[in-house]
Amino acid sequence: MRNSILSLFLIFFGNFIVSAQEKTFTEEEITVDKFTDGTLTSPSEFENPSLVIFIQGSGPTNRDGNSPEGMNNKSDFAKKIAHELAAEGIASFRFDKRIMKAKELNLDSLSFEDLILDVENILIHFKKDRNFSNIIIAGHSQGSLIGILASKNNADALISIAGAGESIDNILAAQLSAQLPQLKDDIEQALKEIKENGSSSNYPSILGSLFSPQNQAFLASWIKYDPAEEIAKLQIPVLIINGTNDAQVKEEQAELLHTAAENSELVLLENMNHVFRKVNSKDLTKNYQTYNNPELPLHPEIIPVLTDFIKNLENK
Repeated sequence: MRNSILSLFLIFFGNFIVSAQEKTFTEEEITVDKFTDGTLTSPSEFENPSLVIFIQGSGPTNRDGNSPEGMNNKSDFAKKIAHELAAEGIASFRFDKRIMKAKELNLDSLSFEDLILDVENILIHFKKDRNFSNIIIAGHSQGSLIGILASKNNADALISIAGAGESIDNILAAQLSAQLPQLKDDIEQALKEIKENGSSSNYPSILGSLFSPQNQAFLASWIKYDPAEEIAKLQIPVLIINGTNDAQVKEEQAELLHTAAENSELVLLENMNHVFRKVNSKDLTKNYQTYNNPELPLHPEIIPVLTDFIKNLENK
């Protein structure tokens, strides 16, 4: 009988402890403006925490870091980061990219400046709130450059994760030429024309969808920004993170950003891939399989690295 009571006691209080651990944060849906909806994750029992504004990478990506059906990205990495940062006493705001509302708002065009403006408006929204000790921009992949450009005179710090150090024309030329080496000259010529003239009709037909008029207009607005040149202008603390097993953005890109930004810290996480998972294998198939598996944990070092950087800001 005594053992039964003890077992019941342990089950009851064990469940209580788990529930208490799970309630380390609250979440609130916030509409910044007609283009931007997101989720504010706030740590429980922390006053004036730091706030991280998380910017997603390229394509139609929602606040959790996932893409629509058929695009093979359902990893929930942004949601996982938000929840784990909250356990460390750090608030975050993650939002759906403007393109997710394109149909609803009848948006027939999109520029890189639109994406920058959205983040600037988010910054303005939360700076009015005055409930946060620091506001930090964290941009992932394409979001790194957006964050660099939006951070000027607005953010207290910047975190670049898997961000390119070269302009997108150089990145695309290298990626596409590696897959289609016989078309290297044509690809480079098309990108050069877009950079100089805003459009090109001299592109390989096999890449017709990439070089559609709508995509060319967006590329033209993106190409003109050199990440290394832009990050060099920042006067705020910068943390640059890259995984050594990132199949999309190599660590050399992070090193370019680090060299350009005087007030920066570079962290290369061993075997972390593009969606923040630890992948020991160099097999690309195994790497990409993690993109569609939300059950996998985050790389064990990503949260400690982010937390250390943010807590150091709070102590200054």
